[in-house]
Amino acid sequence: MPEKLLLQVRDISKSYGEKHLLEQASVSIVEKQKIGVIGRNGAGKTTLFKMILGDEEPDNGEIIKMPNLRLGYIQQHDPFLEGENVIDFLQRYTQKPDWECAKVASQFQLKNARLKDMITDLSGGYQMRVKLTAMLLAEPNLLMLDEPTNYLDLSTLILLEQFLKGFRGAFMVITHDREFLKKTCTSTLDVADGKLFLHPEPLEEYLDFKEEQKQLAASVNLNIERKQKQLQTFVNRFGAKDSMAKSAQSKMKQIQKLDSKKISIGRAFSNVKMYIPPVENKQGTAIESKKLKIGYPDKIVATEINFDVERGKKVAILGDNGQGKSTLLKTIANILKPIDGDLKWKSGLKIAYYAQHVNQAMLPTETIEKYIRRVSSLEVKDDDIYRVLGNFLFKKADYTKPISVLSGGEKARLCMAGMFLSKSDVYLLDEPTNHLDFETVEAMGQALSKFNGTVFVVSHDRTFVNLIASEIFEVKDGSVKRVLGSYEDYVWQLEQDAENNFSSRNESKQSGIVYPSSSAISSSKEINKKLYDMRKQIQKVERKISSLKVKIADSSQDEVYIQELSQQEELWLSLQEQILNLQKRFDKQQ
Repeated sequence: MPEKLLLQVRDISKSYGEKHLLEQASVSIVEKQKIGVIGRNGAGKTTLFKMILGDEEPDNGEIIKMPNLRLGYIQQHDPFLEGENVIDFLQRYTQKPDWECAKVASQFQLKNARLKDMITDLSGGYQMRVKLTAMLLAEPNLLMLDEPTNYLDLSTLILLEQFLKGFRGAFMVITHDREFLKKTCTSTLDVADGKLFLHPEPLEEYLDFKEEQKQLAASVNLNIERKQKQLQTFVNRFGAKDSMAKSAQSKMKQIQKLDSKKISIGRAFSNVKMYIPPVENKQGTAIESKKLKIGYPDKIVATEINFDVERGKKVAILGDNGQGKSTLLKTIANILKPIDGDLKWKSGLKIAYYAQHVNQAMLPTETIEKYIRRVSSLEVKDDDIYRVLGNFLFKKADYTKPISVLSGGEKARLCMAGMFLSKSDVYLLDEPTNHLDFETVEAMGQALSKFNGTVFVVSHDRTFVNLIASEIFEVKDGSVKRVLGSYEDYVWQLEQDAENNFSSRNESKQSGIVYPSSSAISSSKEINKKLYDMRKQIQKVERKISSLKVKIADSSQDEVYIQELSQQEELWLSLQEQILNLQKRFDKQQ
């Protein structure tokens, strides 16, 4: 039985002044479709959502909502009242009984004492969990999620992933997080060149399809151009002769007719590149801290922070929202003063800091070009300036625009472009991937991984962090610790925790939710691969332990190394236990 139609977008057009976003675009959405919505910044993805939700009207065309449609979306503003706790808000906002609110909230780990917490005291990640619960209590069958991963901590993001994988209804999601799309979506809606193209396969398969279509179009166009060249040769040779004039005119018409048969070729996603001007190569330690205490006059965030980072390293600062990641980064950036302890950058290092609020310091009357020249290093050439501006989607026609007319996302991108043109030795980045499409995010990750300076980054974008992170710091429960093992191992453990949370529940009928019970590592082949990877990691840990023992014997700063040695030995034991458990599972399947 075919799935029922929920929504039909028919021949809609939408423009803002001279900017045409959508032109006679159409798409149909049916039950149970899991759609990842992609497209470059400014292509019209969010505008499409606003028109479906009724917040904006199309200039032409229509959006037809079927009688069985129940739309669900997350409020952009906070619908909470002052002094309201979680369960009181859910009851007031949804008009559902407390037991039903609690039942749906529990899937996002909002249960027991947490239901009595004041919402204003919750981190952004937990407030998003409350909003998701409120949305689901309305029992929607089509979810509209516009950048739901922005500002979410990794734990909440993975919980959202687990929920969407088991959601019985349909959803459309816009996100710059490629991993999120890969794990949750089975279809892809491309918003490009004013049109809507719905492909029935997931993102990776769609990108392969798009590349194949591009190559096919290029081949067709090449054959057309060869034919046109032959015809033009005839016209050039015989066009001046009276006896051949009629034939030459016929050939000219053929040339013009062939133009209409050429296939338009859009730019492929994989072609996006990014350039970050290199800095002078310097060796040695970039920064070190000893017995550092960070926080605010009325709140201590973390204590006994000891670390040193070599120049050229790329450090990811991870942890749940509210634990103190940004506080640590601000302290490293010298925006916040340490409460106690020592934190020292080596002399001669130029440091640049990026966070969401930095664009507030921009001069509204300054043009894009004047701003970028003011903040760029004098050593940077014009070609590099234009190259980096292009990386962040600014065209030559944009250079004369005053900053006052730019959107928040455009200002954020301009700030990042200026920062990378400052030729700093160190880049400190707090959530730099917000406001970027996933292709630009990945291009930036690849560029930063090749950058010869030092980078500290706070980000929950897994593809981005995986591209750059050579070291991981986790901020948790008042401490900052180096995470031993790879970033992939760190994420895998969080995914196991989230999946165990869902798998421990029986199937629920609330809001059409199904909790998946399949393990992330199920087949013998997958287990065998994980065993191989973990044994390789064991070898790395053993080499690290040997190296630390040598450092402890030779160094006066043995306290830092002893702490790291203890962590490495704990990791070794943990890995041995995991290998043993995996081996048992592997043996059972043989």
